[in-house]
Amino acid sequence: MLKEKIKQLAQDYQEEAILIRRHIHMNPELSYEEVETGKFIAAQLEKMGIPYEHGIADNGVVGLIKGKNPDKKIIALRADIDALPIKEANDVPYKSKKEGIMHACGHDVHTASLLGAAKILKDCENDFEGTIKLLFQPAEERLPGGASIMIKEGALENPKPTSIIGQHVHPPLASGKIGLKPGIYMASADEIYVSVKGRGGHGALPQDCIDPIVITAHIITALQQIVSRNANPAMPTVLTLGKINSTGGSTNIIPNEVKLMGTFRTFDEEWRGEAHKRMKKMAESIAEGMGGSCEFNVIRGYPALYNNPELAINTKQWAIDFLGEENVVDLPLRLTAEDFAYYSQVMPACFYRLGTGNQEKGITSPVHTNTFDIDEDCMELSIGLMAWLAVKELGN
Repeated sequence: MLKEKIKQLAQDYQEEAILIRRHIHMNPELSYEEVETGKFIAAQLEKMGIPYEHGIADNGVVGLIKGKNPDKKIIALRADIDALPIKEANDVPYKSKKEGIMHACGHDVHTASLLGAAKILKDCENDFEGTIKLLFQPAEERLPGGASIMIKEGALENPKPTSIIGQHVHPPLASGKIGLKPGIYMASADEIYVSVKGRGGHGALPQDCIDPIVITAHIITALQQIVSRNANPAMPTVLTLGKINSTGGSTNIIPNEVKLMGTFRTFDEEWRGEAHKRMKKMAESIAEGMGGSCEFNVIRGYPALYNNPELAINTKQWAIDFLGEENVVDLPLRLTAEDFAYYSQVMPACFYRLGTGNQEKGITSPVHTNTFDIDEDCMELSIGLMAWLAVKELGN
């Protein structure tokens, strides 16, 4: 039985997957700089006898596993490979060797999982029909996102998959479980850069100045009304201004300029565009009305991530069959963003969460923190489930 064979192979290859994960964790590389990571992935595929192309989106790798009747159906599996500019605080044997760079978002797990699943699938190539495309994607953490570049450079062509599946670590979920949500799942994410200009001067003589700090305070308060009074409450929207700084201000000095940086997130693409216009108009009007000026720039980031309902429901059922119903949970909307969303815009996609936490072992730190780690017992489940989902989506 194929399921039992995959489970046995996952058990056999778990230790190797853990070692691969540790190697990648110790040697992290930032977005658009994953030179050695790409070479390592290519070398692993070479050892498995899996044909691949290296250099898509500079450091991306695409592999192909062909089963019987390879043209019958083609599907894709994706893993991201980049790390974050964070100094690791964990005291573990596989701690990052690179000062200030860390796999704090689990992309080492994603890469090792896909390599482990690839090894299982290669061993099972005579047991299924169709072709599995392996996407090892760089630069998920920085705009414009490696997924968009992979798509532009033809990673989804020759051969063209009909669907794609990806996963992401999830520390709040216990190791041994997965979670997913059909339909809209993750938010779009845009970057906001604002410059408010006035006329600086002595803090005791505000009548001789145009105070950009006061103008900025009005803008910040007013912008939040875009969310609280205009957004559909059934479709969450978040506006967060995370950085404010002035040029030349002090206790008794009114500065000439104040700069803001922030993020805008929503699930509704039509409202997203409308909100950009409303925010810009409001900020510029307030500044002008108070005698100053405002430059309001929005850099469009990743779109909302949409899990194809049919594929997501099937994935849930296949996961229950592989793991047991008690180990597959439903997830709520999530206002974080992922460039996997680009794939979901062009083909049926499913993005699920891999449980990696373990409270008894003290493994509870969230992603993007300097103490993030995983319960490595999850690797057996991860490589086995991904292989199982692939053959099921192929129709085997």
